[in-house]
Amino acid sequence: MPYRVLLTPHSSPSLPLPPPPSSSPSPSDMAAFRGGVVSARVLSSATRPSLSSSSRSSFSFSSSSFQCLRSSPRISNLFLNQQRAGEVRVSSRGYGTISASASDPDQLKNAREDIKELLKTKFCHPLLVRLGWHDAGTYNKNIEEWPQRGGANGSLRFEVELKHAANAGLENALKLLQPIKDKYSGVTYADLFQLASATAVEEAGGPKIPMKYGRVDTTNPNQSPEEGRLPDAGPPSPADHLRQVFYRMGLNDKEIVALSGGHTLGRSRPDRSGWGKPETKYTKNGPGAPGGQSWTVQWLKFDNSYFKDIKEKKDEDLLVLPTDAVIFEDPSFKVYAEKYAEDQEAFFKDYAEAHAKLSNLGAKFDPPEGIVIDGSPSAQGEKFEAAKYSSGKRELSESMKQKIRAEYQAIGGSPDKPLQSNYFLNIIIAIAVLALLTSLFGN
Repeated sequence: MPYRVLLTPHSSPSLPLPPPPSSSPSPSDMAAFRGGVVSARVLSSATRPSLSSSSRSSFSFSSSSFQCLRSSPRISNLFLNQQRAGEVRVSSRGYGTISASASDPDQLKNAREDIKELLKTKFCHPLLVRLGWHDAGTYNKNIEEWPQRGGANGSLRFEVELKHAANAGLENALKLLQPIKDKYSGVTYADLFQLASATAVEEAGGPKIPMKYGRVDTTNPNQSPEEGRLPDAGPPSPADHLRQVFYRMGLNDKEIVALSGGHTLGRSRPDRSGWGKPETKYTKNGPGAPGGQSWTVQWLKFDNSYFKDIKEKKDEDLLVLPTDAVIFEDPSFKVYAEKYAEDQEAFFKDYAEAHAKLSNLGAKFDPPEGIVIDGSPSAQGEKFEAAKYSSGKRELSESMKQKIRAEYQAIGGSPDKPLQSNYFLNIIIAIAVLALLTSLFGN
């Protein structure tokens, strides 16, 4: 058997024998037996049931074939539901402990709709973008261990990190998102922060961000990164500072300039960052809480006006930080800044790629390939198909081998080291074989 699914119940239940069937199995029934048993996987992440002892110890079969084993409502949860996106791995400690993918795809979609409604009433687009950026922006490519390497892991929810100077005001973003987190407990904080950030850009008129989800959360404040990993607004040498911070994350000059264009949204408040005016003609009436100084006139609209306004420097009511001005002063940065000022489509393309890359930095994904909720085949990876694991398949693709290895390792084994035999599943298979032989020779 090329692929074995291993369930470990607390005890092996006693199973009743099926009644003798009255007819021989059809060819389709035989196919269902071969494909269903050999390649069975467990549970759908969308359902996440907790199996009772009664549902584990009582099974029934219809009279014609093994097909009923998969369709029976009592045990159908034991077999592959290929229409579901996620997967659930059952712990060796039994059915009582079930480890699922980090976030539930359906809840992610519903949370996104709630975020859209929040944006319509609170006009918090810039705040949510900043939240996602600052959770991910602590990543250090030179540190391999998770979560020490920082990045998009939800650690920004802890007070110790919220108190970092660069995160001033982000407690307001958490307050806005917490009701959504409470409503959708199947979504991690790390995913929620990045979902909110990407949705805010898109709802403000920006590009569609090619996002994936499934980020695992840190579990305690001790796992938060030290202060000082995020960029400053007014360092002595802005270009060197930006490169020092963003190169540490694995980003390049083009991505630095593209992400800087995110300042087309939002305002700077002197009581939080120490930069900007208390209010301007563009911010004194809101929307949202009035005040602060914006980088652009329409500071809730995502476009390329940030680059145009910085290049022109004609309006004193618009903010230009030292790290903004330098993108038109540094020779390498200037190439991209000039391009984006002239070509919004090019800016949108490069921004979407840079935003998606930033959102993945340092994250640990479960499942390893991530979860795509917008149906992008290229991002979602290879879909599980039972036929790929049948005895007639001589060679698996490299991506499928990696997926098998990740799944086996997550439950204590590997493709080259089978786990211990599982008697519960063997009993099910034995009964299925008995049902089949009875149907063949019963007459």
